[in-house]
Amino acid sequence: MNWNAFLVGMLPEHFLLAGLVLLIVHAIALPSGRGMAALALVVVAAAAASALVLGLTGFQGEAFPGQLGVDPTVSLGRAVALALALPVLLLARDDLGDGGPLYALLVSSLYGLTLMLGSNSFLTLFLGLEMMSLPVYVLVLLGVRRTPSAEAALKYVILGGAATATLLMGLALLYGSQGRLALDIFARALAGNDVMAQTGAILVLLAFFLKGAIVPFHTWAPDAYEGASVAVTGYMAAIVKAGVVLAALRLFGSTVSQGVIAQLLVLLPLASIAWGNLAAMRQPNLRRMMAYSSIAHAGYLYLAFLGAPAGRFQAVLFYLIAYGVMTLLAFAALPGHREDAERDRLETLQGLFHRSPYAAVVIGLAMLSLAGIPPLPGFVAKFLVFREVMAAGHTLAAVFGLVGSYLGIYFYLRVIQYMFMSPLAAASAAATAPRSRALLASALCLVPGFVVAVAPGWVLGAL
Repeated sequence: MNWNAFLVGMLPEHFLLAGLVLLIVHAIALPSGRGMAALALVVVAAAAASALVLGLTGFQGEAFPGQLGVDPTVSLGRAVALALALPVLLLARDDLGDGGPLYALLVSSLYGLTLMLGSNSFLTLFLGLEMMSLPVYVLVLLGVRRTPSAEAALKYVILGGAATATLLMGLALLYGSQGRLALDIFARALAGNDVMAQTGAILVLLAFFLKGAIVPFHTWAPDAYEGASVAVTGYMAAIVKAGVVLAALRLFGSTVSQGVIAQLLVLLPLASIAWGNLAAMRQPNLRRMMAYSSIAHAGYLYLAFLGAPAGRFQAVLFYLIAYGVMTLLAFAALPGHREDAERDRLETLQGLFHRSPYAAVVIGLAMLSLAGIPPLPGFVAKFLVFREVMAAGHTLAAVFGLVGSYLGIYFYLRVIQYMFMSPLAAASAAATAPRSRALLASALCLVPGFVVAVAPGWVLGAL
């Protein structure tokens, strides 16, 4: 064990683990749960800040040689994911209360995410992936105000189980051909001619496609998103997706995508972009619409894997910042409602500008950014992705991806039309104004969103 890397490089994990223990002790000592939200916020903020400092200072080391390490890319990825969790924690208090297992589950899921991003072996990668995923199944089930929450949790468990089985089968083939489980065997399998190794690498990639809800592996993902609470839906759409994509990116390392893997990275992401945007057009509520939107955005993210190793990490991380901030902003500004199932129906959002101008403007900004309208962050993020794809020689894929992105403009503008150009809906009588925590969560998203929009070059220089 490298003690310096363990004590310093794993500071985010130490903060999260200590916070998890404190949350459990707090729940035993004070069953009412008062103060758990503040404790979780402090813990996650400290973990995010430590990861950011480690990333900006260029700290590098292996706490457990061959198993777990840290470098600037790992630390920056951790910092982004943990920072995105802060608005979720604020929203969770309004949705699911202050007590119960909510905050312990969120922190334990984040702990698994940080382990996964720092893994140098498939053993620790698998451990981190499952530690991140298992608490989310319970978090979906906690959306007790929504009738389909139990069904949604079951479907999400089945999806997760299928991904786990696919990953393990791929790892078995990789281990059988390579004789070890270091992450670099994935890149070696891509570059070699061993059929067993290449089959294992493809299965591993398909497992990450399952986790990221890439078409045709997206089945039931929208049902899980719709059945969860608003905060948990935001967590799955932004943070879980960020963790899965960054972990997949770590597998590729400095390898250039080619052969069958490159074909998969062209066909399935393009199918996700097209189907996600087309299916979102007919959705009756914002939560389900955002689920299909996340399928389309997963397509953009995986399309960036075609780019050169030097630029794809920067493009992917910038995209995750822009997408995550704006997705959470839309959920944070969403007004409350006495009936949670009616809260995000498009009919309920009719005339929102007339009763809550701030919420309508903020959600409108989020929709325009997700659609890729300049000069908002989403435009710069998509530009970076398509630039990397074209620079790698996949011009036709970039053209099809760009055409597919135009499909998404319709349903994003449809939400704006409901909020600004429709009369006040009768269903909005039961709506309530955004609470103070939701307003703070939206501010936590607006500030970085503004920075990314105004100074994208400065952000890119820091990545």
